[in-house]
Amino acid sequence: MKQLVLLLTLTLSSLSAFAQHFILGAELSNSAATSIADIDSVIPKVARAGINTVLVPAQWDLIEPREGVFDFSTIDETIRVARREKLKVILLWFGAWKNSMSCYAPLWFKQDKRFPRAMTAEGKPLEIATAFSEAVFQADNKAFMALIHHLKAVDTDRTVLMIQVENEIGMLESARDHSPLANREYDKGAWRKELKSIGFTAENEYEDEAFQAIYYAKYVERLAVNAKKVIDLPLFVNAAMNSRGRKPGEYPSAGPLAHLKTIWKKFAPHIDLMAPDIYDTGFAGWAAQYDFKDNPLFIPESRSCRDTGVRALYTFGAHNTVGFSCFALDHADAETVENVRQGYALLRQLRPLLTGNLKHHGLLFGTADDEKIIHEDDFIITSRHYFTLPWDPRAKASTWPEAGGMIIRLDKGDYFIAGNGLVVSFQTETEHRQHEEKKLGEDGFAEKGNENKAKKPQKTFTGKRAGIGFVDEVEVLPDGNLHYLRRLNGDEDHQGRHARIAVGDWKVLHVKLYTYE
Repeated sequence: MKQLVLLLTLTLSSLSAFAQHFILGAELSNSAATSIADIDSVIPKVARAGINTVLVPAQWDLIEPREGVFDFSTIDETIRVARREKLKVILLWFGAWKNSMSCYAPLWFKQDKRFPRAMTAEGKPLEIATAFSEAVFQADNKAFMALIHHLKAVDTDRTVLMIQVENEIGMLESARDHSPLANREYDKGAWRKELKSIGFTAENEYEDEAFQAIYYAKYVERLAVNAKKVIDLPLFVNAAMNSRGRKPGEYPSAGPLAHLKTIWKKFAPHIDLMAPDIYDTGFAGWAAQYDFKDNPLFIPESRSCRDTGVRALYTFGAHNTVGFSCFALDHADAETVENVRQGYALLRQLRPLLTGNLKHHGLLFGTADDEKIIHEDDFIITSRHYFTLPWDPRAKASTWPEAGGMIIRLDKGDYFIAGNGLVVSFQTETEHRQHEEKKLGEDGFAEKGNENKAKKPQKTFTGKRAGIGFVDEVEVLPDGNLHYLRRLNGDEDHQGRHARIAVGDWKVLHVKLYTYE
């Protein structure tokens, strides 16, 4: 049986200037687009994973191999192939810095003493150009602006969606640059007044980091201002996380990190987004740090792995996000690529709902974090990892794949559940307060041993209970209508106790609740 049900009329959100973007992205590995042949091969390869946007390095050493001589052949081929594959492009300017280092600066730049390096406190020169040198800035800016002018001329259909300015900018080995140029600015002390003016306080090495952050942000701001005089494209910066208890300089110090957002927003106001590159555990926590006022969340890099698909679903469900991208999908194994394809396919379905005004919640569960309780209307919605159901033999594994997705509210007691590896149950508020958890088997009966336990006297139950009217597996069509696939009941919803999506399944469920007493 097929049925079409018209969804609620949806209007585009005005929360963000990026509301029209719905980036399902893949960033190419760093060396994947360094020749025409590689570009012709790798972009179609990642396109087959169901992405709509490819993130590609624009490398200074390839664009300006000799000082003042520019070659945009790899950029042009990237745009040409992306157009053919019906993809958008985000260019990543690997200019003066990439992952802190100046490894993508051309050889002529690296060898020339006109372009001084950052130093440690001990005076050791680093493979990091100093941000305090006007000569460094002018060389970087000249190449970057050549790229910007070239894009304005050749990208008339706006295949390029956004541009990242530098990559994971930050100091390593030292919290700040100790070169003569940097020390001169440090000793002047004007930066202390600038920090005070924005109410930013820090101590010890974190004060050094704050000093450095001001000058990185000012450097990037100058590039952004110049670019926006020529082309109207969003610009963003990305950050390597300050994770695992590391100190400034052990991570890329002074980059666009969440704890430095006040500095970066003040001194680089023409940068539209600060974005996290998330490779560590605790994905949800890192993502949340970058969803703050005037900074819609965008994740340009996340590890390509078996959990990527559910992390993408979670990101869109939990945040008003610009988009999500995984790194080095061109090097990923078949299982990972399929995981991404499935997650992105669900997101394509859900786009009419997520770009509207419907309320939605993100879900992401692992071995240690396997439950989320949501208060919605007069209901308590309890979501768990599918492996909390003990009858699946995979539930006994020592580690679980992440499970996740989202819940979208259509109306009171009317929800979509989308994702992979979820179990969702429903109670009224009064029922939840009086609930006694009982361990049940797959058939819904008490497990052996539980039935003979002495029961405590219960008070008389009062109030209403929540019941599941129906659970339908559906598909959301591009026009926002529903395509009914099948009714899930009996064993498939535990005799009306919950709605569930098994690990390895990727589904959209339409759940309608009612109450009874």
